[in-house]
Amino acid sequence: MGRALALREDYDAAGLRALSRATRHAGQARRLLALAAIYDGASRGDAARLAGTDRQIVRDWVVRYNAEGPEGVRDHHGGGVAPRLTPPILEALMRRIEDGPIAAVHGVVRWRQADLGQWLYEEFGVSLSRSRLSEIIRGLDFRLLTGRPRHHAQAPETQDIFKKTFLPSWPQSGHGTLARSLSSGEVTRHGSARRSG
Repeated sequence: MGRALALREDYDAAGLRALSRATRHAGQARRLLALAAIYDGASRGDAARLAGTDRQIVRDWVVRYNAEGPEGVRDHHGGGVAPRLTPPILEALMRRIEDGPIAAVHGVVRWRQADLGQWLYEEFGVSLSRSRLSEIIRGLDFRLLTGRPRHHAQAPETQDIFKKTFLPSWPQSGHGTLARSLSSGEVTRHGSARRSG
């Protein structure tokens, strides 16, 4: 059986316990306490039982701790997938949107998401769904503004002729209607009318 790795000498058990109380990361605190137990003379097996793990994991912690100090026993996450749209690509996209299309060159009078998606693919090899591209454009503080189509010969003064007007669907009821029907002897119930006599 090989000799156990020695811990670095610039820290001690009391220092690691103080760091474990100060950290906000539970995993780091648990690892620091196991290492503090080793400083106090506990075996690697005892430190592993204290931390709820096995001796090989404790050995890995010792290697990371010796290399990087207390920060070495923090949780290391992969960071996820690198974003496909790097800052230079985002700047190029912003310039493209701000400059707008040239109708004679691009064949459109305003950029659509499909046009921008195709341009991103042709220029940078980045393929995005329309919904993701919409999120990115909104994140850049751009909004899709579409004006209502308007015929060039539209005359505002003649629009009133073509407006649809409807009669009210329910007759207006007034207080006088009930009073007139009672004075004339009519009694209405559930829509039926009857004359007393």
